Amino acid sequence: MDHWFLQGDTTPIPTDVPMMIMGLLLAFVCGHAIAWVYMFTHTGLSYSRSFVNSLVVIPTIVSMVMLVLSNNLVTAFGLMAVFAIVRFRNVLRDTLDTSFILSVIVVGMACGTLKFATAIAGCLMICLIMFYIRMTSFGTRHRYDTILNLHWERPAPEVEPLNKTLERHSRRSRCVSERTVDGSTGVDFSYRLLLRDPSRLEDLLVELRQLDGVSHVTGLKAEAESEV
Repeated sequence: MDHWFLQGDTTPIPTDVPMMIMGLLLAFVCGHAIAWVYMFTHTGLSYSRSFVNSLVVIPTIVSMVMLVLSNNLVTAFGLMAVFAIVRFRNVLRDTLDTSFILSVIVVGMACGTLKFATAIAGCLMICLIMFYIRMTSFGTRHRYDTILNLHWERPAPEVEPLNKTLERHSRRSRCVSERTVDGSTGVDFSYRLLLRDPSRLEDLLVELRQLDGVSHVTGLKAEAESEV
């Protein structure tokens, strides 16, 4: 009975059942580790619980696919046809998310081909690299933690009171947009700020609204747009 039940898994390349189960479990563990690293290092606004869950599930699925492909060439072509029909419409907003997806896929492939040492070493290396990028803020030129938008109704050269207010509340500020709206007086400014005390953002907004010539003040804590 065992022979016919396992015949598809043991020909033409023999597959040891305990090793197969170990490969699937290792894929799950490695995927879980990479997902945990993603949760810890993610800094954008596009965080999704379903995406994190997919990082756990995908390695096991890919591992199972590799186990199937390694035993039957005809099945491999059939599976390719199935994947050609299925379309994935989820758009990854962060390019680093693509790296996580590729990581769990490759780890799943390693587990599915029973290359456990490669899977473990690769998983550890990927986690260390992601932690390094997160802890060192590698690639950041200038870091800001607040987006500030306002309308300045006075002439543009008279922005000194505004600049002094921003200097009191921020360690670094940069005007990234200056736009004149047709049919209205004044200028729309957009700033990126690194606040001295992030918890006092509301105090800054109140003080700005009290300035002569300032209106339509909005502030947003947005790490996804904190690098310019």
